[in-house]
Amino acid sequence: MIIDSHSHIYSSEFKNEYKEIIERAKENGVDKIILPNIDSSSINAMLRLSDEYPETCIPLIGIHPTSVTEDYDQELEIIEFWLKKREFVGIGEIGLDYYWDKTFRDEQIIVLEQQLNWCLQYNLPAVLHVRDAFDDIYDIVAPFCEKGLKGVFHSFTGTVEQANKAIKMGFLIGVNGLVTFKNAGVDKVIAQLPIDKLLVETDAPYLAPVPYRGKRNESSYVTYVVEKISDLKEVSYDIVSETTTSNCKKLFNLGK
Repeated sequence: MIIDSHSHIYSSEFKNEYKEIIERAKENGVDKIILPNIDSSSINAMLRLSDEYPETCIPLIGIHPTSVTEDYDQELEIIEFWLKKREFVGIGEIGLDYYWDKTFRDEQIIVLEQQLNWCLQYNLPAVLHVRDAFDDIYDIVAPFCEKGLKGVFHSFTGTVEQANKAIKMGFLIGVNGLVTFKNAGVDKVIAQLPIDKLLVETDAPYLAPVPYRGKRNESSYVTYVVEKISDLKEVSYDIVSETTTSNCKKLFNLGK
């Protein structure tokens, strides 16, 4: 069985297709789907799906860095409300994104640090979104790791050196359809990393793997990510699926 460790299948792109999306995932051996949150506007849809399919869809809670604006304090209050109200397996997706806009760079850092504090307070892993900001996020996250923080660098696009720095901190590396893209360079990095430090994901509806590149992604396509890692590491499909599933269960405490 496989766990899609990062998928936004609750989003509007899948409206009225949730049942079919989950059935196709099951048919392809995907046992569970981790649902990362975006901001206050996505919580209800995410929780509805996880309540309807509790054995399959498992929610996280958090504020995506590109959702951080001048009203970040209100968003934080909403996340804190939900943390107190129900159980989540992690806080995400959170992080820093300097690619689109740096207007709220300082606010992104404030929001990230608060959510990392919640990770420690609630003993939950962090699911990190990092874009054009690895050095900053490393400097911010490292002190929290000394206090026991664990997590994953979702949709990793950095260098081998950066990946090893993340792993040394105690983090896993999230691998999605980018690893199948011919000129992305992600495959060369993943080929040099140990399988027991990897998670597989889709980031649906984004980043569909070859042969579906450019189309809407979905959780059933995570099998193509497993296949690519299997080829890169020259090990069986089953070894990759079993190892990454075990990694995911340990990180998100899914064995209980």
